[in-house]
Amino acid sequence: MSLGTVLVTGGASGLGAAVAAEVAAEGGTPIVLDRVPPEADHDHVVADLTRLREAEDSVRATAERVGGLDAVVTCAGTDACGRLEDVDADDWERVVQVNLLGTVAVVRAALPSLLERRGRVVTVASTLGLRALSDATAYCASKFGVVGFTRALAVETQGRLGVTMLVPGGMHTHFFDDRDEQYKPPPDAKLNQPADVARTVVFALRQPPGCEVRELVVTPSVEGSWP
Repeated sequence: MSLGTVLVTGGASGLGAAVAAEVAAEGGTPIVLDRVPPEADHDHVVADLTRLREAEDSVRATAERVGGLDAVVTCAGTDACGRLEDVDADDWERVVQVNLLGTVAVVRAALPSLLERRGRVVTVASTLGLRALSDATAYCASKFGVVGFTRALAVETQGRLGVTMLVPGGMHTHFFDDRDEQYKPPPDAKLNQPADVARTVVFALRQPPGCEVRELVVTPSVEGSWP
């Protein structure tokens, strides 16, 4: 079963880059949407998910340019750690803009093409979309929102669109690089490789029509935030 054309947000690094690579390795055509071009030689669109209407326009233009999208995988994400009173308001709100509203904007813009092709959406939530943690109000709020959005979208589009929510635990990516030391995983932290998680995304994309992987929880075997 061909994967077709797959739009991957946040596809220039981390899990997004791994998903784009896995899609290409499996014979699909990844298109990366990110703030910066990917290092890999994939078709790409430069867009900032904090500029929601511009991002939507970019997705619609891309779908038209390539003749339609078969799937969307929303890997773009950011964080702003700290207690609510200590996190700058703009930084806090940017987390919700990118993680939640950016996810919604991309899916909304791609929806006509996806419905026409009976395509698939894979959203990326988090174990912290199901479990609250101190000093993570912005991230938890955004990822709890992704959980609710995805579950509602699956009900709304059932029989017309495949919808999967990925709930990943910690991964070896640059996601933690800009954090204060207290918010970084310890050196001995057991984290997953993004390539391993990316293969589970492709598994969901490869399901035949009428068969849905509604939710995927993929964590290290000793994940501290699950269950």
